[in-house]
Amino acid sequence: MSLHIDITKSLSSFNLDVSMESKGGIIGFLGASGSGKSMTLKCIAGLEKPSKGKIVINDKVLFDSEEKINVKTRDRKVGFLFQNYALFPHMTIKDNIEIGLDKISKEEKSKLSANYIKKFGLEGLESRYPWQLSGGQQQRVALARALITSPDILLLDEPFSALDNHLRASMERELVEILKDYEGTVVFVTHDIAEAYRVCDKIIVFDGGKAKDIRDKNKLFEAPQSLAEAKLTGCKNISKAKKLDNNFIFAEGWNLKLKCLEEVKDNINYIAIRSHNIKLCKNEEEENVFEVLIENIVENPFDYTLYIRSIDLNKSDLINFTISKEEMVFDIKEKIKVKFEPQYLFTFKS
Repeated sequence: MSLHIDITKSLSSFNLDVSMESKGGIIGFLGASGSGKSMTLKCIAGLEKPSKGKIVINDKVLFDSEEKINVKTRDRKVGFLFQNYALFPHMTIKDNIEIGLDKISKEEKSKLSANYIKKFGLEGLESRYPWQLSGGQQQRVALARALITSPDILLLDEPFSALDNHLRASMERELVEILKDYEGTVVFVTHDIAEAYRVCDKIIVFDGGKAKDIRDKNKLFEAPQSLAEAKLTGCKNISKAKKLDNNFIFAEGWNLKLKCLEEVKDNINYIAIRSHNIKLCKNEEEENVFEVLIENIVENPFDYTLYIRSIDLNKSDLINFTISKEEMVFDIKEKIKVKFEPQYLFTFKS
């Protein structure tokens, strides 16, 4: 199973520019609202037409601007789970699930839908209408409808956004379990960082309509390669920087000279570290240990966030890191020593 996308589309708020290739698995589209994720799904499904480019699924060309190919939506073998599920309110659950089965007999439809109704835990609800179901039940109906046609690709547009937190976690587990039996490519749209990590195998970051590099999720979180990737994967400590030597870089915003584990590239202009990779330290002889000033302290349910800055520069950017409640014995304006673990520093060009 494979997916190839190389398209552009001119829009009023931004220009969509997506280029990626993947062979199966669950692909995450991660980005802020309005960054082009859902529009890309619509282009894959044929609900929107790109300005130019090419879309290929399993070696079948769905769109090619040069060859004047634009396969109709109903012929693309695409399953689409919309944000609001888009169930037909005047149709029963059974009829909603069977809506895409237009080339088989009534008996075959009933047999196939019965299998999916059982598989998705919807037995006893066949004659009900969407408005009579809970949000989780509606989602299972929509997912059954999307999968019953055996699509080559399944598009999930923020499928948990309409659910409360408890149901969201439950449905996420159910979805992951259901997708284990699906052999096609899955595209999962979300703006939730943790959700993308839990559900997806690979992730592509959308920023202002641009999406270029699809990354293994672990590599993406360990070492973002752009400012957009760093921010969208939840990194809160990012500073402009310049290379000093092979392994040394100066973080201009933090006013700190830091040693990196690997050689610093010449074109680097940012350095970053995640909050949980800054540690309290007493041994000043270790690498990257600095005395800093606590500017603010915020209590969280299970830990504290300390906002610190370099004591050598009043205008330096604030850095935040988390410590356990057991470690918390400090006050605002107190000086402490912290270590920026070299193996967790990552650098990139904007």
